[in-house]
Amino acid sequence: MSRFRLYPTCAQEASLRGHCAMARFVWNLAVEQGSHWRPHRKSAPRFAEQCRQLTEARADNAWLAAGSHTVQQQALRDFAQAMSAFFAGTHRRPTWRKLGRDEGFRIVGGQAQKVRRLSRRLGEVWIPKVGWVRFAWSRQVPAAKSYRVTKDRAGRWHIAFAAVPEPIPAPATDAVVGVDRGVVTSATLSTGELFVAPGLGPKEAERLLRLKRRLARSEPGSKRRARLTSQIARLAARQTDRRKDFVEKATTYLARSFDVIAIEDLNIKNMTRSARGTVQVPGTRVRQKAGLNRGILNSGWGDLARRLEDKAPGRIVKVRAAYTSQTCSACGRVDPDSRKSQAEFACTVCGHTEHADVNAAKNIIDRALGRGFAAGRAVTARGGGPMGTPANREPTCRPATRTKASRAVIPALSGGEDVKVQ
Repeated sequence: MSRFRLYPTCAQEASLRGHCAMARFVWNLAVEQGSHWRPHRKSAPRFAEQCRQLTEARADNAWLAAGSHTVQQQALRDFAQAMSAFFAGTHRRPTWRKLGRDEGFRIVGGQAQKVRRLSRRLGEVWIPKVGWVRFAWSRQVPAAKSYRVTKDRAGRWHIAFAAVPEPIPAPATDAVVGVDRGVVTSATLSTGELFVAPGLGPKEAERLLRLKRRLARSEPGSKRRARLTSQIARLAARQTDRRKDFVEKATTYLARSFDVIAIEDLNIKNMTRSARGTVQVPGTRVRQKAGLNRGILNSGWGDLARRLEDKAPGRIVKVRAAYTSQTCSACGRVDPDSRKSQAEFACTVCGHTEHADVNAAKNIIDRALGRGFAAGRAVTARGGGPMGTPANREPTCRPATRTKASRAVIPALSGGEDVKVQ
């Protein structure tokens, strides 16, 4: 969607909040109907039946009839689409909408196409029972049949036109790049370029911590707590905006500059899972793992991969991430000792030195193109599988005596391939 910042007046903002309340009320009624179902009861009403019920409810309740029928009916349609996605297995079951967290409504039909430009930076959009509301004309407004108005926790209003932009065309230069995602360096290219997602500055982070401490001492339900919550939300929104801006600019640059983009296939949900454990089996180093999780989420790994697939469909190659940071891109040696520090890589065999993330990005390219051990196609020189069986003995450049605690991967003399030995 193409999203723009909305600037309503005080009177218009009150009407927009009323639309959000109506949409949330109708949505929660639909959720309640769905949660009432039991195996021995009839199924919950579908969209057509709910629309008939909505017409009857508007006739019996003047306050409901005062709201926009389009807003209320589209809330039911959104719920029907959410249930369809749930039964298809692509999304979770729709849950309750909460005041201050899920604020928004959708407008469809001819009313959604009433958009006009006022100046180079301002435009107006028609919202039923609100009137013409100004928004920031930051780029060309697409021709859309519907739009959604939302309010975030920081109190900002946005309008998003439902129009999918065209993918970015490939440069047709046969250029291939590997992208390694990290915490200190958010994205590292095999060409040597480093991208760091901007976050809060030192003063802003200090103020955020101070506000959170004051929030912990505030009385629940007090005006002071509401004020502190709003201030924290504005700081969090500032950090989110900077991360999204970084992701959009980085992905646009990659899609315009390279024909094939190779990235690691990471399960970010599992990687950022808490290490608390259970009461019976408590976790260890929980605070350290929580800090790592924050670093991963603040780097925008998931957004980077998702926006790359949106802007360059069919040109993204996902490869296994195992041992990409421990493999030498020059000789193929896999050794944890080669990773001297977060940014330093020095191969223990050939002496190749390079930035650790750049070295990992080159290994990602090798796997994407199917080259060498990094491609995950290692064949042992003994004639067996990668684990070293059967043992058809062949001389190696190093003695094959290793303990279980010191497993190593050594280069074989035959073909220069790598052999795992124990």
